[in-house]
Amino acid sequence: MSSSVQRTRIRKDPAARRAEIVGAAAAIALTEGLECITLRRIAEELAVRPGLISHYFPSAEDLVAEAFGSAATAELDRLLPAERPEGSPTGRLARFLARTTGEAYDAVSRLWINARHLSRYRPVLRTRVAEQEAAWRGRLEDLIRAGVAAGEFRTDDPLAATIQILVVLDGLGAHANTVTPERPAAVLRMPVTTAERELGLPPGALDPAA
Repeated sequence: MSSSVQRTRIRKDPAARRAEIVGAAAAIALTEGLECITLRRIAEELAVRPGLISHYFPSAEDLVAEAFGSAATAELDRLLPAERPEGSPTGRLARFLARTTGEAYDAVSRLWINARHLSRYRPVLRTRVAEQEAAWRGRLEDLIRAGVAAGEFRTDDPLAATIQILVVLDGLGAHANTVTPERPAAVLRMPVTTAERELGLPPGALDPAA
């Protein structure tokens, strides 16, 4: 008599499975672009059937938006944690600006460029891009307002100062994604220069060494 041994299938918790799917999609978004995210591609990455992916994300558009949101939120939490760490507002802003350079941040900049372009044609992604823009703007504005309250920053319009800093960061991010010679130090320092000017700080106040 032959016997058979049934393999025990371990089902992941739905929340864990969903997070795994989003994580795989976010990784592809950062390395290859949002256009490369399909239900079949994610299924292949996770070695599961496409039907499992569609169970959590019936539409690829939903998964694309979720992948972008996940990657953008993770970067925001790294740069400007929601829970304020120890240190002065000036120190926290200096750390934020110092972290917005390098290959890792350039990858996120490419993702933002990618998402903004695709969002012209994808309503679900467009909504998520707007939500992320509001989150980044709100987190930085809160920091600037804290600095004003502490007497470290001087500005009559924290929101305007916030937007100017973010616009410079966006522009520098777009510039980093073009085929250009190495950027001069003055160009790389533009976000810091803008922040110091708009917040009434002396030159060098937001340099990492300071």
